[in-house]
Amino acid sequence: MTRRLARPRDDRWIAGVCSGLARRFGVSPGIMRLIFVVSCLLPGPQFVLYLILWALLPNE
Repeated sequence: MTRRLARPRDDRWIAGVCSGLARRFGVSPGIMRLIFVVSCLLPGPQFVLYLILWALLPNE
């Protein structure tokens, strides 16, 4: 069974993007959120990518 990439309704903090990515890749949502926060400290378009995923990923 393949896990599809979607924003869950039950384990969200802001938009559910990190939680959806965590479910897709089989890691803890807390770890995915930590990776996102740490990555925002580095230069790059991480926050913009988060907003794009928020707009494009469907709800469960």
